[in-house]
Amino acid sequence: MPRASPESSPLPGRLARSYAEHGARSCSVLLAVSGGADSTALLVGTARVREALELRVEVATVDHGLRTEAAEEVTSVVGLAERLGLTCHVRRLALSPGAGLEARAREARYATLEVLRQERGLDFVATGHTLDDQAETLLMRLSRGTALRGARAIHARADTLLRPLLTCSREDVLAFLATEEVGFVVDPMNADPTYFRTRVRKDVLPALNRAAGFSTVEHLATFARLASEDEALLEGLADGAWARLVLTGGGLDAVGLRALEPPLWRRVLARLLGLAGARVDHATLERAREVIARGGVMPLSDGFLLKATGGRVRCVAPGGESPPAPLVLAGPGAQGDFGAWRFRVAAEGLPPPGVLALVLKEGTAWPLTVRSRMQGDRVRTRAGHRKVQDVMVDARVPSEERDARPVVVDARGVPLWLPGVLPRFVEPGVASHEVASRHSLWAFPPLTSERKTPPL
Repeated sequence: MPRASPESSPLPGRLARSYAEHGARSCSVLLAVSGGADSTALLVGTARVREALELRVEVATVDHGLRTEAAEEVTSVVGLAERLGLTCHVRRLALSPGAGLEARAREARYATLEVLRQERGLDFVATGHTLDDQAETLLMRLSRGTALRGARAIHARADTLLRPLLTCSREDVLAFLATEEVGFVVDPMNADPTYFRTRVRKDVLPALNRAAGFSTVEHLATFARLASEDEALLEGLADGAWARLVLTGGGLDAVGLRALEPPLWRRVLARLLGLAGARVDHATLERAREVIARGGVMPLSDGFLLKATGGRVRCVAPGGESPPAPLVLAGPGAQGDFGAWRFRVAAEGLPPPGVLALVLKEGTAWPLTVRSRMQGDRVRTRAGHRKVQDVMVDARVPSEERDARPVVVDARGVPLWLPGVLPRFVEPGVASHEVASRHSLWAFPPLTSERKTPPL
C-alpha cells in the first residue's frame, strides 16, 4: 500500500486539526469503521497523523447481522487495521428487519461502541461523518420541520463522541482513498430508496446543486455550524431567564415569561413542559403563548395541563400526585419527612438560615402531626381564624400543589401552622432569647433540605 505523505491530500491535515481543536491531542480514540469510504478514510487518515498527535488508536467494527456480506466486510476492516498496526475489535449484533431499522441500528451501534470504549479505557469514539452527511441531515430536518436547535444537525463533538471528518467532503474522502490506493465497500442499504436519507442523497441534493449551479454542500454545512453557535448563545440566555423566572414550589413567573423575546420564551416554556414530561412541538408552544398572554388553562398531550393562573405558569401532570403520608412527631427530638419537606422538633437554638420555625407553647398537645389539608381546617392568623383553603388561595399556592403542602396539627387536630404559607409564628411579647430556649418545630423546605447540612 503506498504511503502518501499527509501533504499529498488535504484530508489528513484537516483531520489532525479537528482532533486537536476538540481536545483529543495526546488522548485515546476508538475509531468506528464499517468498511465504507468515509470510515475507511477516517481509519487510514488517523493512522497517518496519530504519531504527530500522540494518539492511542484502536478500531471497532460492528456487524448488525442484517446482511450476509457483512462478514466479509468485517474481515476486510480487521485486515486493514492490522496492516496499519492497530488493534481491531469486532462486535456482532442480531437486529431484525422491520420498521425503524435505520434508527434502531444506529442506537444499537452507538451503545455497543460506548460500552467498548469504557471497557478499553479510551477517551473518545470517532465516527466518519462528513460535510455531505451534515448537509443531508440539515435538509432532512428542515423538511420535517425544525427550529434552530435541529438545524445544528450533526455535532463535531458531543461528550465522548468525535466526528473529526466533518470538515471534509465526500469528494475529499474519495480523492484521499484514491491517492492511498485503498479500497472500500459499498453498503447496498445506502442505495435503498426506502430510506429518506438515500432519497435526499441521490435525488434532493443533486437537484439542489443543479438548480444552484454549484455544490451547496459546504454552504449547507456552514449554516449548520453557525446555527450551532447561535443556538449555544441562545441556550445560555435561556438558562439565565429560567433562573430568574422559576418560582419556589414550581412554575414560572407569568409576567416575566410574557416579557421575554420569542426565541427565549419558547426555550424557557419548552423546558418547563419537557421537565414535566409533556410533549413539546411548535404548535403546542404557539397555542401556549396565547393562553399565557390572557391567562387560563390549556390541555396538552397525554392528559397534561398548562395552567397560567395566579401569576404563575406551570405544567400539571395528569391526575396530579397523591398527598404524602402523614408524619407523626411524638415529642422533642422527633423528626421525619412529609413529602419533600423535612421536620424536626428542636430542643434549643435558632434554626439555620432558610429553615422555617414554629415556637411551641408550654402545654402543646402532643403528638404533632404533619398532614395534608382537610375540609374544615382553620388556622389562626393575625387577622383571626381563617380557612386553610382561603389562606392558600391568598398565598397563591397552585391548586394542584395544595394537597402536598404541610399542615401541622396538634393531638386534638387543631391546625397550628402552614409552613411556607404563613410567616414563622412567634407568640406576641416573647423575647428573642426566650424563643431560642424553647422547643420549636423546624421545617426544612424542599429547596433548603437539611440533607445539605450535617445529619441531625
